[in-house]
Amino acid sequence: MTDAPSPLILSRRALVGSLAVASGGLLSGCDALNANQGWRDTLRLAEKGNMALQRALLGSDRLAREYSARDIGRSVPANGTRAPTDADYLRQAATEFSDWTLTIDGLVERPTRFALGQIRAMPRQTQITRHDCVEGWSAIGKWTGVNLAHLLDKVKVKDGARYLVFHCADTLRAGPYYESIDMTDARHPQTMMAWALNDELLPIGNGAPLRLRVERQLGYKHAKYVRRIEAVADYRLSYGGGGGYWEDAAGYEWYAGI
Repeated sequence: MTDAPSPLILSRRALVGSLAVASGGLLSGCDALNANQGWRDTLRLAEKGNMALQRALLGSDRLAREYSARDIGRSVPANGTRAPTDADYLRQAATEFSDWTLTIDGLVERPTRFALGQIRAMPRQTQITRHDCVEGWSAIGKWTGVNLAHLLDKVKVKDGARYLVFHCADTLRAGPYYESIDMTDARHPQTMMAWALNDELLPIGNGAPLRLRVERQLGYKHAKYVRRIEAVADYRLSYGGGGGYWEDAAGYEWYAGI
């Protein structure tokens, strides 16, 4: 069946899920181990090895599987934040995001603020792909948006930029949501800023009005409610240093490739 997780995805889920559970235990009751730099360095080394192995086996441009329209499920479940409560987001939602903008800045030659209408008018791409959640579920949906590389070319990313940090409009218990990816994934042909799902504008639960789709990584990397993309030399200098909200708060792997 087309919606059955592959053994590779299952193994990745098991790995990241185990780390999440383990790190949750660390955060709640094992401060000595949590503070042990040797333990954290060991986890990072394993992650780097996984990233290097996966890219060596699959290549940097290999596409995630795409499906046919008949494979699309009834819905892609909303996960994580389902309805941001931040005041500015609520104001934007009340006007159907008519004033929403996406800023791209940092290590770029032309920092730019794009209106949502501009983004929707750009050359669009559509892909039917499977969203794989670290919690163990999958859903196939049809995503429409603008290729992220197209936006990066417009702002002319500088040579020193190695990563992108995605700043989001929702705030969770431990702070603002954010994520980061490297330039290899940022310029992958299927990586997009999506504004539609299944031929309808994104619902709020799925990240309206704009979310990241980085198809070769697990769902927590697909940042929702994106307001700003910052090109940086080192993602470890942002927020808590882990490269993403769940990486900081619960010790999830920064590279969540599938």
